[in-house]
Amino acid sequence: MTSSAHASARGSTEASGEHTPDNRVKEAMDNMYRYTRHVYDASRKFYLLGRDRLIRDLDAKPDEHICEVGCGTGRNLVLMAQKYPDAHFYGIDASDEMLKSATAKVSKSGINILLAQGYAQNFSPKDIFEFEGTFDKIVFSYSLSMIPPWQESIDHALTLLKPGGTIHVVDFGGQEDMPIWFSKILFKWLDRFGVHYRPELPAYFEKLDNDGAGRAYINRLYSGYSILMRFDKK
Repeated sequence: MTSSAHASARGSTEASGEHTPDNRVKEAMDNMYRYTRHVYDASRKFYLLGRDRLIRDLDAKPDEHICEVGCGTGRNLVLMAQKYPDAHFYGIDASDEMLKSATAKVSKSGINILLAQGYAQNFSPKDIFEFEGTFDKIVFSYSLSMIPPWQESIDHALTLLKPGGTIHVVDFGGQEDMPIWFSKILFKWLDRFGVHYRPELPAYFEKLDNDGAGRAYINRLYSGYSILMRFDKK
């Protein structure tokens, strides 16, 4: 990967100005993160657990193409690119406000990472990155719990992966071994920010496994606080 910074914020839908469901999501997220993006990394490090484990387990090879869906401030992308300097990294986010922070972080790092505004369930790498190939790895780090069409987003990711490619996910778990009072408070607090624990998520990857689409690997971390998943496309 080159050492020069490059961040592109090509919008995939906003040019039309239509009040579509996607644009409504973008507007809501921009409003949410317009100010909180400035303290996002400092505050989230205390409870978005398992992100660094995902990065360690990514095992990116030279010249692989890796996309993070819901890249937020770019925190993970920069760390991944630093750990795997010979791979190529891309990031999309629905929020232009978050992409402002990501662009600044990528520029400061001096690493060539492509960024663009887009939606998990329908983005086109060719349209927003001018990338006509398929990805080797796609990462969802605490993003599927914020994406209403999460199932469609996983299905779309599979279409963008090459055979043998992998989806990597870390997100909130079911808090199985945590005190009940803790899980109730956590889920209620997350709900205020449009974040929703998805108990169906591991079951969906298991279904894809059973249907012959690939192989699912599921690990519960920190007494069930987080769930770490990998899906190897057939």
